Amino acid sequence: MRTVLQGGRVFDGSGADPADADVALEDGRIVEIGSSLDGDEVVDCAGSTIVPGFVDSHVHFMADGNLDPAVFQATPFSLNFYLAAERMGRTLASGVTTVREAGGADLGMKEAQTRGVVAGPEMLISITLLSQTGGHGDHWMACGEAVPSFSIPHPGRPTGIVDGPDEMRVKVRELIRAGADVIKVCTSGGVLSPRDDPRHGHFRDDELDVLVTEATAAGKWVMSHAQATDGIKSAVRAGIRSIEHGIYLDDEAIEMMVDRGTYLVPTLIAPMGVLEAADRGVNVPQYAIDKTHQVMEAHRDSISRAIDAGVKVAMGTDSGVVPHGQNLREVHEMVRCGMTPAQALAASTSVAAELLDVLDDRGTIEVGKRADLVVLTGDPYDTATLGDQVGAVFQSGRQVAGAVTIGA
Repeated sequence: MRTVLQGGRVFDGSGADPADADVALEDGRIVEIGSSLDGDEVVDCAGSTIVPGFVDSHVHFMADGNLDPAVFQATPFSLNFYLAAERMGRTLASGVTTVREAGGADLGMKEAQTRGVVAGPEMLISITLLSQTGGHGDHWMACGEAVPSFSIPHPGRPTGIVDGPDEMRVKVRELIRAGADVIKVCTSGGVLSPRDDPRHGHFRDDELDVLVTEATAAGKWVMSHAQATDGIKSAVRAGIRSIEHGIYLDDEAIEMMVDRGTYLVPTLIAPMGVLEAADRGVNVPQYAIDKTHQVMEAHRDSISRAIDAGVKVAMGTDSGVVPHGQNLREVHEMVRCGMTPAQALAASTSVAAELLDVLDDRGTIEVGKRADLVVLTGDPYDTATLGDQVGAVFQSGRQVAGAVTIGA
């Protein structure tokens, strides 16, 4: 069966402006790009733009914008997986066809999507984030108890608290055994964690060197939750592939990232999501609100300077902090920080696919690549309305969401 997306314009993901073209799909792949193409089935894309399926480099399906710790405590353990399935479908419907799950999803969730049991983006999973005692992944409270969060340990999700090189070596091997595609480490404090400071770097160089050595030996990349300046530099020195958040970048850190080709995943809508949740009446802990106000201005300034300096930027939202399905808001926030619309769209397709090491398979519209495509009904450069423009979503050549009707 040959399907042709006909009569539209194509943004191929390279950053070049859209151009008139038809796209032919067969057996889940793009087989031809040209004009006046014929097929067994036709999608009328007149007035629309065809773009690669969006790639979100940082999501958490086990949370959904409700940042009240009491909600996590009151949710039955297994219910979380059913809730995650709905969130996966919502994300796919937003036009995101591939994600890097940055902590929470286990191998069973990935397999459910791969086998077609649940609809959702294809996932690369990190399973749990690695944190030092008292770090971003340690939810110990002053009462002496740890408040449950979206990453409760279970047989498929090892605990992520680790201290020292020897423990780090074992923990990385445990995660790889559990099915991790990527290893996530927290080299600084964070906003939503109770007992740390986002300005403080975490883990020492010897611990990070062991982590990267073990991950590399298994053919895995490492991503770093890194907000503090020192934590960012430690991650870059260790050879970690991407900096997540990058709130307190200084000129030296930016230069190091440019020189080493380190990616930056800004997650600009995440702090916005914390304050929006509080405005909705969610019982967001006061420490999280205070830290959000503390970081917001520095965050946007850091990302703007990194963009201006030529750091490789890949789209990532931290959805889970923000409710799922709002992912394309991030594209507009990158534009507000200095990217052109074409650059922001490329960051959300080809650059993010390159970061995830799947660019040979998707992320651009090219013959031979997987037919993960989104039909946008408006101007793709009007990034403020991008989320409202999603007319149809194709994953591996099959329409999985949207209102566009295939007609013969």
